[in-house]
Amino acid sequence: TVDKYGDNSIKLGITNMLIGEYLHTIDNKKRLAVPAKLRDKIGKKAVITRGLDNCLFLYPLKEWEALAEKLSKLPVGQGDTRSFIRLMLAGASEVEMDSLGRILIPDYLKNYAELKKDIVIAGLYNRLEIWDKEKWSLYKENAGRNSEEIAEKLGELGVY
Repeated sequence: TVDKYGDNSIKLGITNMLIGEYLHTIDNKKRLAVPAKLRDKIGKKAVITRGLDNCLFLYPLKEWEALAEKLSKLPVGQGDTRSFIRLMLAGASEVEMDSLGRILIPDYLKNYAELKKDIVIAGLYNRLEIWDKEKWSLYKENAGRNSEEIAEKLGELGVY
């Protein structure tokens, strides 16, 4: 059955995770095809917003609503908190996949992430990140140099 979010996937285990790295292109009309194997997991409607590190975040509606709820409860007395809320919420736009699984990237988000033609879509469990291919390559290169230090910090947190 399809729920109010247009989502018909089963929410159990790895079958629901948004994972992987996919190379795609934006067409002349600023449309980006969501990888076929991820379309059911995203659902027909989703929310795209400014991400961190100059990428875009694409959330299934359920995940977006949960995040927006958490953000709305943060204390706005601190400048950093207000800035993050603005980054995420004011930059958000609801998108709907067309019959070919494409979404339209709004101009302001395309400009924010400096997206050119070649794009990387990275699955990060509950969201997709949309990167300009060159920026993604640089990011991975830099992260790779620090991977041992990052793993050590995650180990201290009990994550790794």
